[in-house]
Amino acid sequence: MTTASTALLTDHYELTMLSSALRDDTADRPCVFEVFARRLPDGRRYGVVGGTARLLDAITRFRFDRAELDQLAAAEVVDDRTLAWLADYEFTGDVDGYPEGELYFPGSPILTVRAPFATGVVLETLALSILNHDSAIASAAARMVTAANGRRMIEMGSRRTHEEAAVAAARVAYLAGFTATSNLEAGRRYGIPTAGTSAHAFTLLHDSEAEAFRAQVEQLGAGTTLLVDTYDITKGIQTAVEVAGPELGAIRIDSGDVGPLARQAREQLDALGARNTKIVVSGDLDEYAIAALRAEPVDSYGVGTSLVTGSGAPTAGMVYKLVEVAGRPVAKRSSHKESRGGRKGALRRYRETGTATEEVVYTVDNRPELGEHDRELQIPLLRAGQPAADLPTIEQSRERLRQALVSVPWEGLKLSHGEPAIPTTFL
Repeated sequence: MTTASTALLTDHYELTMLSSALRDDTADRPCVFEVFARRLPDGRRYGVVGGTARLLDAITRFRFDRAELDQLAAAEVVDDRTLAWLADYEFTGDVDGYPEGELYFPGSPILTVRAPFATGVVLETLALSILNHDSAIASAAARMVTAANGRRMIEMGSRRTHEEAAVAAARVAYLAGFTATSNLEAGRRYGIPTAGTSAHAFTLLHDSEAEAFRAQVEQLGAGTTLLVDTYDITKGIQTAVEVAGPELGAIRIDSGDVGPLARQAREQLDALGARNTKIVVSGDLDEYAIAALRAEPVDSYGVGTSLVTGSGAPTAGMVYKLVEVAGRPVAKRSSHKESRGGRKGALRRYRETGTATEEVVYTVDNRPELGEHDRELQIPLLRAGQPAADLPTIEQSRERLRQALVSVPWEGLKLSHGEPAIPTTFL
């Protein structure tokens, strides 16, 4: 993990609000802020919480060191009184929220921040930038994993997004059930399995396809994956088996109409005696393309652009709103941007069979009775600014999501447009 300050990963108006609050003595009023999405992206039946662990780390590094203070002073963003206050800033409030890998729905209180106004308001941009990005990618990745129906998934979108976004995307793709990533930095930071062999450039480098395959097999062994569509796929498969033998690990098809090509490749591989050789497909895949390939003899998918851009929904649409001041509920009433006042909790109701039936969002002074199969959704994340005990690991978050998706009514897993997988009731 980096130790660099995250204090300037924020918007100008966060600090001008702070400055004004310090001037009129409202900065210390105890407040509750909540992160929630008013609605799911178009066509989505559920959302997946991603980025919580990254956010907690970023909050601990939200400190104004000399370099940050000098920048604010030089740009005249705030006055000297505010600079002095920021010099001692450290988040000391409490944070509760949905753990990573949990499903969320419209109005779910994904994150609750309890702190004096000045302490909590400055975290708005940081929280939203991380949660909106990571939850969007996690939600898209979960849909792809469901469409793949148990087949191996490799994240390979690093070249299609910002270099740091690529690392974050690889992390939440793994959380959502992807098997591996091509991104080595994600492997280093988060212990995610990495995978990769060669690109078309390696084949073009050599005087013949056979020479390229031979060099790769000699270095990586016959169990490697050979990219067979640089020239002619049929000839490429024949050459691959001739070079590596029938124990060739896999071939990869990266272009064309991959469904028919996969069928033809399977027939050819079987005829050549390479019956155990796997078929990997890549190239502009999304959840819809993956679902369409379910009946084809494909063993693994490599997904890039559509994943790291949220497959059409690059943000989760979350907002960070003040909902309580000194114990008094407050709410925004703007048209189409309403919020519900008061600190809230949430529980999910289940049938005895384990199928989820309802999300219940309630104000904390109106907590409903917990049924035999119901489950509270928020967990402690920070206490007095310090990480709570027993925060889930990424492996535990993977399992949480796997179980959550099993609990969704089957209609809620469809890729077609429709209502959220379960309704939300507000109390």
